[in-house]
Amino acid sequence: MVQSEVRTPWGLSISSVTRKRDSVLSSQDPPRSGGASFLKRRQLSKQINRSRDQQADSRGNVKMARLLDNLLLLSFGLTLKIRVMGYWSLVYGYCALCTGVALLRLGWNIILRPSTTFQWTVRETPPACLNDTSLGTHCYVRIKESGLRFHYVAAGVRGKPLMLFLHGFPEFWFSWRHQLREFKSEFRVVAVDMRGYGESDLPSSTESYRLDYLVTDIKDIVEYLGYNRCFLVGHDWGGIIAWLCAIHYPEMVTKLIVLNSPHPCVFTDYALHHPSQMLKSCYYFFFQLSYFPELMLSINDFKALKSLFTSRSTGISCKGRWFTTEDIEAYLHALSQPGALTGALNYFRNIFSVLPLSQSQVKSPVLLLWGERDAFLEQDMAEACRLYISNHFRLNIISGASHWLQQDQPDIVNTLIWTFIKEGEGHKNYRNL
Repeated sequence: MVQSEVRTPWGLSISSVTRKRDSVLSSQDPPRSGGASFLKRRQLSKQINRSRDQQADSRGNVKMARLLDNLLLLSFGLTLKIRVMGYWSLVYGYCALCTGVALLRLGWNIILRPSTTFQWTVRETPPACLNDTSLGTHCYVRIKESGLRFHYVAAGVRGKPLMLFLHGFPEFWFSWRHQLREFKSEFRVVAVDMRGYGESDLPSSTESYRLDYLVTDIKDIVEYLGYNRCFLVGHDWGGIIAWLCAIHYPEMVTKLIVLNSPHPCVFTDYALHHPSQMLKSCYYFFFQLSYFPELMLSINDFKALKSLFTSRSTGISCKGRWFTTEDIEAYLHALSQPGALTGALNYFRNIFSVLPLSQSQVKSPVLLLWGERDAFLEQDMAEACRLYISNHFRLNIISGASHWLQQDQPDIVNTLIWTFIKEGEGHKNYRNL
């Protein structure tokens, strides 16, 4: 048999190309013996490689997830730090602005009244109204835990339900004189001088006026008086403390009555979003300074304090009938004593360190009374308090009344308190006999 050989254009013969192709194909074929074993090994190798690829992908996903988590935490931390810095920048910036305004006012006073600007008188003798026996008996209690002595005025029969009154700034127990006379027939009424006010002890440290200490003071006083529950009534700063007592010691508050003082969370949120309220609250920032606010409140024989209660814009509407010249002297007697203004202002110097609150819900029934002419707090905050009350809530806006509500319109205030107390006759269930 003769083999023909055909040459390609590249000089290779067809037969040689065919032989090379056959030899390559034969080298790739598995051997006939053990072919199944070879296929299994090849399949197993593919599975191992696939598993390694999946593990590598999984490790990559874990690393990516960790990276994203770290980025989120970093972003959250930076955002929080920026917010904190912004918050304190606002506080100190506004404080500096208020200080500048106060310095201008002081300079103007010196120009107009150079001989009297830095003159003021400490009232040594208390006016007769502070010793009025119809208001009750002057008593003292020393709290074992804090070691502080508190002054209070009490009236009514021991064993009747306790009604405890907490005053605001710049007041003292005397601001509740109209309520002491009104409710002593049915209650054991007690109006306390809070820490740093009146005849109560005056701690020298600013940190001694933290909100948690002030709340604990009220709890300790209630227990010392022999009660475990009370009808708690607070105005202004006393209202803030009353709100916090109801939040942290709900079992202690039978019913809560607050006058012209919003829930602390409402005030914080509202002020940050309403420049008009921030402007009205400028004194909060000015009072962060040391010494200078005390000076500004003292110059011209405490003229600024007198104006708070008597001026047309901020003062009591019904002057003469409910607020007399002797009443003004009672306040000046309390606030002109050495260190008295510092104790009162230290409340403000702690407020920015504790807000916002970790707890906020009030479980007790609440009556909120609000003077329509309040020059310091906007009325819209009153209705917003409803969000933080999980029990019955009653709001009454009193037309024509100022911030000093219980002294401005005592008859209306007393009537509204009676109505609220008698709802359900709840007070009869909490007498400590």
